[in-house]
Amino acid sequence: MFRITILALLFSMAVPGLVSASNEVDVDSGKVKRTVELGPVVVTGSGHHQHVRSTATPVHVITKKEIENTGVTSFQEAITRLMPQFSYAPNSMGSYLRMNGMGNNYIVILINGQKLNGDISGNNDLSRINVSRIKRVEVLDGAASALYGSDAIGGVINIITDQPTSDLFKVTSDTRISGKGQFTESVNIDHYSNGLGSYTSFTHDEANSWRNTPYEYVDGDEGDTQETLAPLFVGYKSNVFSQRLNYAVDSKLSLHADMSYSLKTTDRPETNDDITGGYSYELRCEGWRWNVGGVYKLSRKNSLLLDVSKDKYEYGHDYDTETSSYGKGDYTLTKDQKLYEAQLKGIFGFYEGSTTMFGADWRKDWMNSISGDVDESVNTLSAYGQHETKIVGDLSVVASLRYNWHEEFGNNLTPKVAMMWAPGRFNFRATYSCGYRSPGLDELYYHYSTYSRSKSTITLGNADLDPEKSNYFSLNAEYSSPVLSIGITGYLNYVNDMIVKEYVSVDDDELEYLRELFPDMSDDQAAATTRYGMYKNSDKGRVTGLQVSASYRPFSDLSFSVNYSYTRARYKEKDGDWTAFERSIRNVVVINADYSHSWRSYTLGINVNGRLQSKTYYPDYYNAPGYGIWNINTTHRFRLNQWCEVQPSIGIDNIFNKRDMRVDGELTKFANYSSGRLIVAGLRLVL
Repeated sequence: MFRITILALLFSMAVPGLVSASNEVDVDSGKVKRTVELGPVVVTGSGHHQHVRSTATPVHVITKKEIENTGVTSFQEAITRLMPQFSYAPNSMGSYLRMNGMGNNYIVILINGQKLNGDISGNNDLSRINVSRIKRVEVLDGAASALYGSDAIGGVINIITDQPTSDLFKVTSDTRISGKGQFTESVNIDHYSNGLGSYTSFTHDEANSWRNTPYEYVDGDEGDTQETLAPLFVGYKSNVFSQRLNYAVDSKLSLHADMSYSLKTTDRPETNDDITGGYSYELRCEGWRWNVGGVYKLSRKNSLLLDVSKDKYEYGHDYDTETSSYGKGDYTLTKDQKLYEAQLKGIFGFYEGSTTMFGADWRKDWMNSISGDVDESVNTLSAYGQHETKIVGDLSVVASLRYNWHEEFGNNLTPKVAMMWAPGRFNFRATYSCGYRSPGLDELYYHYSTYSRSKSTITLGNADLDPEKSNYFSLNAEYSSPVLSIGITGYLNYVNDMIVKEYVSVDDDELEYLRELFPDMSDDQAAATTRYGMYKNSDKGRVTGLQVSASYRPFSDLSFSVNYSYTRARYKEKDGDWTAFERSIRNVVVINADYSHSWRSYTLGINVNGRLQSKTYYPDYYNAPGYGIWNINTTHRFRLNQWCEVQPSIGIDNIFNKRDMRVDGELTKFANYSSGRLIVAGLRLVL
């Protein structure tokens, strides 16, 4: 039934393409003029600036306007409401993001081309991304290690921030409030004059903890339940500050420097003697990023780019309840991670219709952990080249090769070849690329403990791991006209030596060592209820998928869009059967309808958004049922004068109140994390 619904949607409505074509409608003397743009300029597909329709590798783009239309203020909500290949699971450790069935470790997240570093037990802290600063989000599916190095097996997300370059001084304030204590306040201050740009931002975000049912099953026995405080969604308070400076020295040289600081603390229920599920401490996460660099134009088609950056991320336990080992107000550092990186790239146009790139990267990953007694670092050196040229007529080809030297794993080569034929309104693309991922320092050396449902799990690093490698193939076809664009992509992604966590047994000597590392295991009863996981190389993984997308604009004020993603993500252990990736989803449809019309100084905007997905696979648990959630957001823009604009907004999240009301248990996992229907109100001020 779900597939029939999907097909009906695809053929009855129009839907946003992989190509970001748009049209403008101007009324002049009764005549309607439509023009097709090439779409936004992107950098992620080829490593240099191109119109999205001209890239030989398909790139998805989410614009600032699309994010604003939905009314969301968190990155994970923005990307899952607008792109079906993404899903996320919030928890006390951050957000577990998935792309085409593949998890955090296989996704490279960049901010202006610089990697976002740091995780909490494999979960990204996406609260470090300031949504109010986003100009556009560029998404590249599949293996992309030829340009982006290690970890780019599942795909790349590149967040481009807004940096106006016309003479201005502008202050923007965005406020959003909703149920469950959700509150966001963002303030941006932009100033540009005589080649110098300053872009300052501050965002505060918070939400309460909550759960849909107050009960959980006891010890997996589905006949008995008990009350629990353990939240389905963990509350938090987050602050992000960022500052960027751009300076155009002259027509050839431009410089930039930016920094950001983030602080996030969880807000979980405290321990209670009468009800289980409380916590004696909160997680506190801090991040510092800085980057300096510049661009020197040798000529109109030749330039050099240099960037040097550092990203430091740490988290620990902030005790708000006295325990046998710690007092109220104590703080213990759990994990400290640093990434140092230097990138040099040259872009050259040696002859008409060609672009050649050469680049070199140095990267140092460092991790220190009191828990597990780890202090390790590793260096990586890379060199790469890429040549893009038109062969004949509308046929172009791109060839890339990256050499990678890793301090622990030696040498590796990752190639990529892409071709595009672009006759008239059509684009046809074919891509082959290799992916590569060296094991992280946590997977190699880090020992850490987690506690859930009255049971402890200790995860052990494994210094004998091998790197993961993948082969990615895709075919893409697109059609674009003044009112309609349609795209379809099919792909295969084969991964070898996948790193998974398997539960193992430990002998007496290992148990004694672990008791020294983790004092909470000092008694036999605690040790008896503890599971031990170890990272190991599984046999292989295989992801096959189909994406269909289109957009339709019958009038200048009205547009419809739908994206559909089919993903079959499976792994196979040695001598085992094929098993679905945990948290993978077979079918997802994302639907958007936008209406916007102006009457003199007033503009009305209406956005209707829906996400429909089939069940979520959990190989070791019950599969989570599919669901559909619809949202509506309205904006009302009043331009008071040329310097002042007021834009209130009001909407409803989860119009039909879809919630997962199942009771927690040993075999219960969730996919729908909504707390139900919520009224959302916002206010934007532009001065």
